[in-house]
Amino acid sequence: MDNALKKTVAYILIGLVLIFTVLSILGIWEIIDLDYIMRKIVLSLLVVFAASAVMLFIFTILIRNNEPPKKL
Repeated sequence: MDNALKKTVAYILIGLVLIFTVLSILGIWEIIDLDYIMRKIVLSLLVVFAASAVMLFIFTILIRNNEPPKKL
């Protein structure tokens, strides 16, 4: 992977961890209804997982490259 892409993905993951941490702390202090938010987060992640599985299937099975891999 490209170095810039790795850094971008790392920053996105760090941002997600910070968001989930803030939501968890607000839920612990009962400022927000954590059950409702966690249910929505889990369902959203499930939809993203299913969509990525379908895209992976499409790329690996339907759009496959029959050329042998290049030697480095």
